[in-house]
Amino acid sequence: MRRVPRFPYAWCLWIPLSQLAVLAVWLAWGWRAGLPALLASHALCVVPVFLPRARLYAPVLARLPARGRAVWLTIDDGPSDDTAAILDLLDRHGAKATFFLVGARAAARPALVAEIVRRGHGIGNHSQTHPQAWFWALGPRRMRAEIAQAQAVLAALAGRPPHWFRSVVGMTNPFVAAPLRAAGLTRVAWSARGFDAVRDDPAAMVAAIERDLAPGAIVLLHEGARHGRNVEMIAALLARLDALGYATVLPEALDAAPA
Repeated sequence: MRRVPRFPYAWCLWIPLSQLAVLAVWLAWGWRAGLPALLASHALCVVPVFLPRARLYAPVLARLPARGRAVWLTIDDGPSDDTAAILDLLDRHGAKATFFLVGARAAARPALVAEIVRRGHGIGNHSQTHPQAWFWALGPRRMRAEIAQAQAVLAALAGRPPHWFRSVVGMTNPFVAAPLRAAGLTRVAWSARGFDAVRDDPAAMVAAIERDLAPGAIVLLHEGARHGRNVEMIAALLARLDALGYATVLPEALDAAPA
């Protein structure tokens, strides 16, 4: 499952080659063929930036190789005022989750990070400052700082470095892969989501996630949203998972399981 980037600078080769191919088409057949080729080549470079499961700039894990009715719960954007209540909910349902934490928020609430680890949940890297509007456009220096600083903070607080990274808003760009490789991180997307960061209707959120539930699904959840209902939403989802017979699993448990 670990998918640390092997060739983080591959884009330095294929992007220039793609533009040379466009130039060759333009010279051979003129602008009527060259212009569409140019637009298509640019779209192929830009559109994957906004697609969470796109693998163009870095490999990504979008589903677990789990057998049976088991899913991976991932909770973004903490720690927050919701974290303690979410931990209690998970305990009551015998569920495990990975918390993708923002480095600066974790540094401000170290006791919550320690409690997540103490209760047997996972920790993931979700950037240092969560630059939601601009993560997709970060340059190499800022991208490296966002990933490396969060990795250092979380490793110090949790006692071990995270293995998993979730891009802010799921976006990426050519500069993501190199710092992921340096930190030994695997980028994680999702296969089921209910838009709980913006939607304030627990029933609608659970219904949206349920439509995409399947063995090995990676479920995207959030904490600390402005609408203030994330705890209620996670409670509703956990009750529904129990009713459907779904268990929760951490990828580390699958790695440790005998073949």
